[in-house]
Amino acid sequence: MASATLLKSSFLPKKSEWLNASKTSVNSKPMTVTFAVRASAYADELIKTAKSIASPGRGILAMDESNATCGKRLASIGLENTEANRQAYRTLLVSAPGLGQFISGAILFEETLYQSTIDGKKMVDVLVAQNIMPGIKVDKGLVPLAGSNDESWCQGLDGLASRCAAYYQQGARFAKWRTVVSIPNGPTSLAVKEAAWGLARYAAIAQDNGLVPIVEPEILLDGEHGIDRTFEVAQKVWAEVFFYLAENNVMFEGILLKPSMVTPGAECKDKATPEQVAEYTLKLLKRRIPPAVPGIMFLSGGQSEVEATLNLNAMNQSPNPWHVSFSYARALQNTCLKTWGGRPENVKAAQDTLLVRAQANSLAQLGKYTGEGESAEAKKGMFVKNYSY
Repeated sequence: MASATLLKSSFLPKKSEWLNASKTSVNSKPMTVTFAVRASAYADELIKTAKSIASPGRGILAMDESNATCGKRLASIGLENTEANRQAYRTLLVSAPGLGQFISGAILFEETLYQSTIDGKKMVDVLVAQNIMPGIKVDKGLVPLAGSNDESWCQGLDGLASRCAAYYQQGARFAKWRTVVSIPNGPTSLAVKEAAWGLARYAAIAQDNGLVPIVEPEILLDGEHGIDRTFEVAQKVWAEVFFYLAENNVMFEGILLKPSMVTPGAECKDKATPEQVAEYTLKLLKRRIPPAVPGIMFLSGGQSEVEATLNLNAMNQSPNPWHVSFSYARALQNTCLKTWGGRPENVKAAQDTLLVRAQANSLAQLGKYTGEGESAEAKKGMFVKNYSY
């Protein structure tokens, strides 16, 4: 684990120079200026992991739904929420042949990290064999934030260091912590600062234990607000996040971001084109995100599968300082889940559907997606008001 080391700054005046200057004042005393430099034992590994995940033409499959949320997905196709059914579905996802061509990382729920496939292979080993980095959801979910305007905060810092160490031993190499900001509810300054501080503490702890932290302050789609209001809030949120990341000595080269795209609220009458979403989102990134950060892995947040891909493609029409890619859950899995329908004979067809979506987003990361031949199902919106993960 890392420890903070106090080092004298090499670019400040030497102590002797201050002593000479102090001769001009009888009451002056010599000064020594120090600052904290965080030196993680995992620094090189963190940078390598982040770069591997942020590799050209690849993104993240988010399959870290809690058991309760996974149950809702299974219920939509008429299946009970049992461990066997969750195992069968997750096996389908991780074992899709050739998935690693388009997917560089998979975020897992704790149950999945320790789970085996239906044929007895460790899920983690199946992912690694496909050149997919295993990741782990480490937050403990959202709870009401006292003193706010019906807003939330994310819990899970207690015991996080020991959990991260155990996850690393199990094969995880990156982590995810999701907190949310609601525009219809403010957001209040309290909620924004709480979100930013929690993310920063988590990121520092994750790095100390060898896990690349995905930093995810999701600005929810809920609301009737326009795209300019989203942009205004996003600027405030990301300014706070990076201030507190720096305060906690988080190494920017060893993190990944999972932001919301800058879009109008889901209930806004004025819809934005992919080009407008790209313009606003890239402007936000250029104002707030240091180029040291290796990867921006966007969440889909209830957009349709095609909409999320089109918006990502629009952002990659010109070079960016960062790897601009995806970390999608529903926008990769929705059609796949419905194709499967819980039937063993549909596994291959469902995996083929997953690969179609993964390849589409791979092309979008490269700026080469055309949108041709997409199914009607892939164009359906998936926004759910007050969505809980």
